[in-house]
Amino acid sequence: MQDDAPRASPDALLAHAEREGRGKLRLFLGAAPGVGKTYAMLGAARAARAGGRDVLVGIVETHGRADTEGMVAGLEVLPRKSIPYRGRLVPEFDIDAALARRPSLLLVDEYAHSNVDGSRHPKRWQDVAECLKAGIDVWTTMNVQHVESLNDVVQRITGVRVRETVPDTTLEVADEIVLVDLPSDELIRRLAEGKVYVEDTATRATQNFFKPSNLTALRELALRQVAAQVDSDLVERMQGGAIEGPWAAGERLLVCIGPDRQAERLVREGKRLADLLDAPWFTVTIERPGTTPDPNDASRLDASLQLAKSLGAETHSLVASDLPAEILRFSRFENVTQIVVGKARSRRLKLPWSEGNLADALVGGARGVSVLVLTESEAAPPREWRWPEVGRSVGYAAAVAFVGLATLLGTELVRYVSLPNVSMLYLLAVLAPALLYGVWSAVFASFLSFGAYNFFFIDPRGTFTVARPHEVLALVIFLIIAVAISAVAGQAREQMRASARRTRAARRLYEFTRTLSALPDVGTVADAAATEINAAIGRAVTILRSDGADLAIAAAWPPDDRLDVPARTAARWAHEHGEKAGAGTQTLPSSGWTFLPLAVQDSKVGVLGIERPPGAEPLDAEVRTLLSALAEQTAAALQRALLSTEVRSARTAAETERVRNILLASISHDFRTPLSSILGAATALIEYRDRLDATARDDLLAQVRDEARHLDQMVRNLLSMTRLEAGALEITKDWVDIREMLDRQVDQARRRGAPQRFSVDLPPEPILAFGDGTLLDQAVGNIVGNAVKHAGANATVTLRARAEPGGVAIEISDDGPGIPADLRDHVFEKFTRLRTSAADGGDSAGLGLAITKGIVEAHGGTVALLRPDASRPRGAAFLIRLPSERAATP
Repeated sequence: MQDDAPRASPDALLAHAEREGRGKLRLFLGAAPGVGKTYAMLGAARAARAGGRDVLVGIVETHGRADTEGMVAGLEVLPRKSIPYRGRLVPEFDIDAALARRPSLLLVDEYAHSNVDGSRHPKRWQDVAECLKAGIDVWTTMNVQHVESLNDVVQRITGVRVRETVPDTTLEVADEIVLVDLPSDELIRRLAEGKVYVEDTATRATQNFFKPSNLTALRELALRQVAAQVDSDLVERMQGGAIEGPWAAGERLLVCIGPDRQAERLVREGKRLADLLDAPWFTVTIERPGTTPDPNDASRLDASLQLAKSLGAETHSLVASDLPAEILRFSRFENVTQIVVGKARSRRLKLPWSEGNLADALVGGARGVSVLVLTESEAAPPREWRWPEVGRSVGYAAAVAFVGLATLLGTELVRYVSLPNVSMLYLLAVLAPALLYGVWSAVFASFLSFGAYNFFFIDPRGTFTVARPHEVLALVIFLIIAVAISAVAGQAREQMRASARRTRAARRLYEFTRTLSALPDVGTVADAAATEINAAIGRAVTILRSDGADLAIAAAWPPDDRLDVPARTAARWAHEHGEKAGAGTQTLPSSGWTFLPLAVQDSKVGVLGIERPPGAEPLDAEVRTLLSALAEQTAAALQRALLSTEVRSARTAAETERVRNILLASISHDFRTPLSSILGAATALIEYRDRLDATARDDLLAQVRDEARHLDQMVRNLLSMTRLEAGALEITKDWVDIREMLDRQVDQARRRGAPQRFSVDLPPEPILAFGDGTLLDQAVGNIVGNAVKHAGANATVTLRARAEPGGVAIEISDDGPGIPADLRDHVFEKFTRLRTSAADGGDSAGLGLAITKGIVEAHGGTVALLRPDASRPRGAAFLIRLPSERAATP
């Protein structure tokens, strides 16, 4: 059972929910300066304060008017913020102080005011928007000439171009608009008395702007603006409260069109009536589910919808089986007061049981809505007869063939079965064309079957005469059954085809979306999108993206990198204005391409171009719907790819910044420490050389030498890492005595003041490795230095080496605090550091272990951090494996 109970509009509920979280905006709107907007706002604010509200005057422009200044007295006024501008300080609204004060009600005069450079926002309405977002109620003032959409109208009326405007969308967020009106004569009198401007300015204003005719026209504009806002608010409240109309507080017009020749005439008549009523209007078409419109009819209907949209109508395409009920439901939902519908002159005999036309059904079902019926024009050209289309002709021929086959089979079958059974063959002859070619072929087969059955099988045979009365009834019943079966079967076939088309379109859209979602960058997304859209619609496709001040072809299929001047002009227009342009549109229709803007919310991604070859038919409505969906998915995929690229760039920049900071920290701290020691020792030797004994001088010189070696080691680490990454590390191999190398590393560590205990555990026989002695010294020395720096003063550092099949193993371990578990997988990465008591990768730059890994792997070996076990429950242990001579030799 269908539930016809009215439901609230989700859009209206969502809009209401969005408004709940912000402050309320009240706009005092006037037709011209001097009507008393600020005075009225201050008067209402004083009343609100008397009622207990926390009122704060954010900014009010009194323009020296004593009565306005008197209204400000007694209210809390926010000090203005002085902003330097062109050598002087300009007082402006202090939005930061207002947000910090957070009053219940904030007064902000002159909604359209432009802030000076250096302010947070360029426009005051943006300041108001931020205050509303913070939950503060705001009252503000504005004149009607500052509305952006009325700017040209005001210029034609007054001859004055208003520079400060606000977008129409900022008025739509107003919760309440209060019209402050004053008769033209009264305003001119106030102007003459100097209550609006000073005397000289008032005289010039009266001669130019403040003319009675100008003020009357501006008053009408202001009244219409308020009325439009009230009407919009009324509809939103009705939809949000599930209230069905019509409430005839204002006129709202609905034009119903179909795929007939009256559609354009209905649209133009609807536009004329909407202008006369000064009412918003809608254009609606309804498609029955499962029906496939004729291509010519679909093209005519689409052209009519495009015409309605260009004339300012809000267009809707609905789907319903009951057309009158759906139109009336839509009219109640949108609070429509007048419905315009067409009615053709009937040229057929109207049977008592036949269904009435749409106009009659609307008139019978409408309640509280005026239905305007536009009859067919007398001058309308008669519908010209055309030969059936090729597909339909084949269906008729197939119907003749099936009926003929049923007749031949029936002639033979009648010898063995009774006559009524033969009629079943003709039902099959009707069913087959219905399933294969549609309704009209089946209906044609029904009448052929009726005639053939009568002619060949009903006595007297060979004539269309029926001898027995009961056979007439049988023939009529047969015809009714045949027509009903053909209609049902044909409709089922049409619905199946429509369902199959929609399924293919949905599957194509799904595959298209899945394909694009897996692509990593903008170029591949554009290429894939162009290829897929070309396969979907069968026409050449191109995608253009911004390239500086112009558009450049990002992808095309078939591959082509050229567009003529009209096509590029249409593409630029579509990109700049966010609307379709080119062939088949009202903008640059002579272009051979149709361009659709690719945009996600307010972000313009590019344009999609579809070629329309000369003589080609326009795309039908279903293909255009699919194309629009593909264009939206392409825009979303391109935006995602752009954002991914920006994220990767930001990540790379962040990593580069991290590396730079580490290097700067290493240079500023780790390099500065040995340099400071060298500088201090050298300074002492120079300034106190005569008072230093030989031992003190030797100690200072040794300190200079040791710190220089330390500095040299860090520089070599940085250079080695650079060579490793560049693949330019030069290796000079020779036999290296591991015992000598380990003893040398222990000796160097002790000479540098290492406090740890060192133990070298080697077998008695010599252990030799084939490699570069200098580089291997550096690799092992970095691990030893790592242990010295982080194992602790009381730790023991053990160096072991042993010969293994195919190479040599070197183990450096300590019994210090060890390496944290979360750092174990990263110790051999560059710039891995830990400033607590754990290994950080060698020197403070975090390069030591990374260099060790690079040197060992360059020798064909491996280095690893050993896991703690029962024999070594704490500390850090590194194992280096170097290959034998045969394995290491290239």
